[in-house]
Amino acid sequence: MKQIKAFVHRNRVSDLIHGLEAAGFRRLSLFDVKGLLRALNSREQQFSVEFGDQVISEVQMELFCEDVDLARAVEIFQRVGRTGRSEAGWIYVSHVEQTIAIGNVPEET
Repeated sequence: MKQIKAFVHRNRVSDLIHGLEAAGFRRLSLFDVKGLLRALNSREQQFSVEFGDQVISEVQMELFCEDVDLARAVEIFQRVGRTGRSEAGWIYVSHVEQTIAIGNVPEET
């Protein structure tokens, strides 16, 4: 199994969710984050006193998929997540060693 973390511009998230769901990907989480992606316009960027730099509100999308589905999922992130700029975000892929369902705990005897 693979874990995909993608950092994308907020304005691409809705289309990404719909594209991933249409392709059958359902193990998806979203996190609001501040980041250093290149702003698409001046309204997207803000100065953070806390971080001492210009930041934008971006979204970290986290998807889990089977190894055989990795290329298809990454292609959706690349195609749907693009903004027309050379750096529209980043995709990171990690191996998941094990998955365990919550609620499937054997009863003690």
